[in-house]
Amino acid sequence: MERTFVTGGSGFVGRNLIAALTERGVGVRALARSAGAAEIVRRAGAEPVRGDLEDEEALLRAMAGRDVTFHVAALLDDWGRYEDSYRVNVAGTENVLSAARRAGVSRVVHVSTEAVLVDGNPIVDADETVPRPRRPLGPYAQTKAIAEERVLAADSSGLATVIVRPRFIWGRGDTTLLPVLVESVRQGRWRWIGGGHFPTSTCHVANVCEGLILAAERGRGGEIYFLTDGSPVEFRAFVSELLRTQGVEPTGGTIPRRVARVLAWGGELAWRTLRLKGAPPLTRMTLGLVGQEVTVNDAKARRELGYTSAVSREAGLSAMRN
Repeated sequence: MERTFVTGGSGFVGRNLIAALTERGVGVRALARSAGAAEIVRRAGAEPVRGDLEDEEALLRAMAGRDVTFHVAALLDDWGRYEDSYRVNVAGTENVLSAARRAGVSRVVHVSTEAVLVDGNPIVDADETVPRPRRPLGPYAQTKAIAEERVLAADSSGLATVIVRPRFIWGRGDTTLLPVLVESVRQGRWRWIGGGHFPTSTCHVANVCEGLILAAERGRGGEIYFLTDGSPVEFRAFVSELLRTQGVEPTGGTIPRRVARVLAWGGELAWRTLRLKGAPPLTRMTLGLVGQEVTVNDAKARRELGYTSAVSREAGLSAMRN
């Protein structure tokens, strides 16, 4: 792997992946929708290429001469219009796959999510053999599940396609999840669902990058690999430590899970019926991901890829405090 192309390079995972690749001497091009995104990927070490996922010709030009494409970009929206999520997460993935075939790219590594398994029930020690529910909860989960189907169907002798599913990505410089948690606590809106005393899997962003690079080097085409930090941790204890790295004390009461479930259903119904702006304070997908056990098993990645999750939770949290 000498020359790569990355979508979503200006995001949290994308920036870290570009840095990890360039540290290994790998040349990186990265898709950039705006001048600001182009500057971010340039600082991370990549050559920016202006364009978006809707422009297959731009993708084709960007992939010319590349060995591997990492498809990181996605629209993470658990409440917005399904059509918007479909356009980015499904049609965008189809464009990436089509451009990769036309450009002669040998491998596409697709970043997916454990959310494709969310159906309202706890996810307990799930591995890659657990079937996706017929209709996961929320447009993000639904469209990422369809995208997985497209990626697996595209695997062929000329183009190996590999799916990686990290769970609960975190780490220094997080611009996705951590700011939402901090703001919720500061505004007094944070509540621990069911007390928060349930296990969860997590995956430090450096470990995500380790797994993505190994999937590019060793992953079997047409396969899915979960990635985690290792053994699960209690959700409340881990999130509390994350918040403390930002100088925020995790206050807030507890609401029973059954009450949270009613609030999620009722909120979605009210927002849909009354056409309210923004998103409900709690959705069924969010409840499914942070309101109950979600643990996944990454033994396959460790066995087949040599994945080690080199950054421990302790080391990752320490880096965020400094």
